Amino acid sequence: MKKLVYLLLAGVMAAGLTVSASADLRLVNGKIEVDAALKEAAAKYQEETGVVVNIESMGGGVNIQDELKKQYQGTGMPDIFVCGSDADFGNWDGLLADMSDCAWAADTDAGYVGTDGLVGFPYTTEAIGLAYNADILEKAGIDPASITGPESMKAAFETLDSKKDELGLTAVIGWCCEAQNLYWSTGSHSFANYLDAGLARDDTTYSDLLADGGQIDHDRFLHYAEMVGLFNQYSDPALLTSGTYDQQILGFASGKYAFVTQGSWIGATMTTDDAAQYEEAGHFKVGMIPYAFEEGIDTILTNSPSWWAVFNDDNADEAKAFLDWLAGDEGQEILVMKGGFISPFKSCSFIAEDPFAETISAYTAAGKTSAWHWLKNKASLDQNATGQLYLDYALGSIPDAETFTQVMTQVIAEYYAS
Repeated sequence: MKKLVYLLLAGVMAAGLTVSASADLRLVNGKIEVDAALKEAAAKYQEETGVVVNIESMGGGVNIQDELKKQYQGTGMPDIFVCGSDADFGNWDGLLADMSDCAWAADTDAGYVGTDGLVGFPYTTEAIGLAYNADILEKAGIDPASITGPESMKAAFETLDSKKDELGLTAVIGWCCEAQNLYWSTGSHSFANYLDAGLARDDTTYSDLLADGGQIDHDRFLHYAEMVGLFNQYSDPALLTSGTYDQQILGFASGKYAFVTQGSWIGATMTTDDAAQYEEAGHFKVGMIPYAFEEGIDTILTNSPSWWAVFNDDNADEAKAFLDWLAGDEGQEILVMKGGFISPFKSCSFIAEDPFAETISAYTAAGKTSAWHWLKNKASLDQNATGQLYLDYALGSIPDAETFTQVMTQVIAEYYAS
């Protein structure tokens, strides 16, 4: 009898040890700057559930995917790890847990869907939209909500240009087409609006056309090209063809441009590197409007810059439970308010201190966002093909929107055929 009791106790203890071991999780994070916030969230989760989540932050130029491959071959995979592209997720085909049954899945449009299902948890949001200085627009008597298409955009630009001196503007817009270092800004991020602006997040009409031999829809691209021509006309001449990224953001942060053609990531620069100039310019409120090159385009382009995937092993359910908790109020409060993340979850009521957080949260909650299908463009399309054409258009060697459309159509088709 004593032997039986001993065996039963040993079995219970072994089971307890097994549960405890399986409940310890590892999360590989690729943003070293939020390490402290993630560890705070992990500590809170452990306090509530008893589950230990070990945060392993990798930064400083570490190739995370290479490190993960080494761990897969050696010490074992983390339960949750970062993936930043189709190629990253492709490394783990057949090895990732489908999270479509998680509570967070219905609360966001930004999850990553791969061959194994919903495999990417979106922990933050970045946006591509036409950023503006709200104070300057107010002084000029322009309601940003009134800019709904090409005619109203042109009228707003003309008004701002006529009032440059009284508004202290150098130019209406900070738009830079330098091709050696800023090809990604024009050839990917601006071009992205041709692909997706105004479309539902799952609408791949123009990215599918592009993937099919590099085809371009002439009429839609022509309207987009006309907007680019407007930017060329009203940009700072000193910036337009030879400026730098730093000059572009500094000009906007200093109140010298009413608009700037960069994404929400510039908020971090405005409040750090350019903080003194931003403060001197009145720490103005910012916002974003859609790139409304056709009447009625009413979305900005948002996406998670990377995602957290769950390795489909014995800890997968526990890992998914932790991500569900992070998407809830307690997790979001820490990630947003301490980590500075802009939440991709519609139900989140917390807004980070980032200058663009409020406007992105508003677009997300309203369902007025489009996707980033430019991520599926043929590799180096921006660097090797499209970026140079934006510069040629800005320099005038491509004289007008129709020619820009024709040349872009030809060059892209040749690039996809190569």
